[in-house]
Amino acid sequence: MIKVLINDRGVALIIVLLIVSIIIAITLQLNIASRSEIYEAANLKDGIKLLYIAKSGFYMGEALLLEDHNDYDSLNEDWARLAQISAGSGVLFDEGYFKLNIEDESGKIQINSLVEGNNYNHNIEDLLIRFLNLPEFDLSEQEVDDIVDAIKDWIDGDDEVTGFGAEDAYYQGLEKPYPCKNGPLDSIEELLMIKGITRDIYYGTDETPGIAKYITIYGNGKININTAPTLILKVLDSEITEEMASNMDDFRRDEENDLSDPSWYKNVTGMAGISIDPGLISTGSAVFKIISAGYLDNMSKKVTGVIERQTANKTDTILSWKVD
Repeated sequence: MIKVLINDRGVALIIVLLIVSIIIAITLQLNIASRSEIYEAANLKDGIKLLYIAKSGFYMGEALLLEDHNDYDSLNEDWARLAQISAGSGVLFDEGYFKLNIEDESGKIQINSLVEGNNYNHNIEDLLIRFLNLPEFDLSEQEVDDIVDAIKDWIDGDDEVTGFGAEDAYYQGLEKPYPCKNGPLDSIEELLMIKGITRDIYYGTDETPGIAKYITIYGNGKININTAPTLILKVLDSEITEEMASNMDDFRRDEENDLSDPSWYKNVTGMAGISIDPGLISTGSAVFKIISAGYLDNMSKKVTGVIERQTANKTDTILSWKVD
């Protein structure tokens, strides 16, 4: 009897210990799940807060562009001087801040202007060839010719291969085939689909810049000489040297100089004899890319939007919108 009783008590103790262990395990699991839900809720809350911080920066950039009253656009205007605004953005929020940047799309090479109807725009073609032949990109002349021909074939409406370009047969023969566009680019990332344009050429490497930040799908083909990057200034004419491009950049950053007429470049030291095709340059812009990144603790969220500004009535249209 006593033996049986002891055995029963031992079994009961084991069962109690098992039940306690299960309760502890369930409690720990519930605790972990609860913590996970709390963290997810906190992350969701911070994510929403980050998005609104980034959007606030975007709308501030939009307001700066709409308040610009000049007949021309330059790097001396408020929309192009954003370091101080970004640095002081933290005072606008209980937590977090944004960094704001605005790019003038009219200061870039407008790739869709390469093809006009059934014809090629030779001004844009020559400009693109000079640009890709810059030593900064480390491309051979043959590589440049191949890329330009391939871009032409991607945009033009026919199926005839231009030089060393590529039409549908080439793209259908790839491991993962897709059709040739035969139309204007809808996004700059589309360049990565075109024969000859590698990710290194598009994004750049440690040694070479990427072409993506110098090319746009927007605009009428005219480049704003007041805002174009110096690499673009260098290729506006075949006679422009690196020193001339640097002098142009110095001239346009001097607030005492009149930048309303695109022929101002003739007043730059050493450039009196240079003649840039007037059909290639302007001093006004309508399309801008606004990039606003919101920061909170160790997290960030970026809003990128392209707007087309109507200066006369102080309105704009959002042409593209992306949240990263």
